[in-house]
Amino acid sequence: MKPYTRAERISIKIQQAITELLTKKISDPRIEMATVSRVKLTPDLRLASIYVTVFGDEDRIAATLAGFKNSKGFIKKHIAPQLGLKYMPELRFFHDDSFDKAARMDALIDSVVKDIPKDSDPGSGESE
Repeated sequence: MKPYTRAERISIKIQQAITELLTKKISDPRIEMATVSRVKLTPDLRLASIYVTVFGDEDRIAATLAGFKNSKGFIKKHIAPQLGLKYMPELRFFHDDSFDKAARMDALIDSVVKDIPKDSDPGSGESE
């Protein structure tokens, strides 16, 4: 049995191909600083949800997603030969906010740790 499903293997190929396009061939300034963080493909290989990470405010995120939407045909044309599929999946782009959420969690953890006195040792067994 293969360790990954076909959809997962194709998802990885799509992510690699788009990342390569971003670094070499796409010159749209709206999507220059975007990073493809994840690609989820439906089991029937018809729909690819592409999650991109963009650092900036809501306007920057909206502009980046609009840039990807406008470049969708170009992207499909260039990655289709690398995938070797009978049908090219429909590409849909979404903002991946998991990094923003992780940064907020780190800040919360740091604020809690900062409030703990340094001289208290939780493993000292003071309740004896």
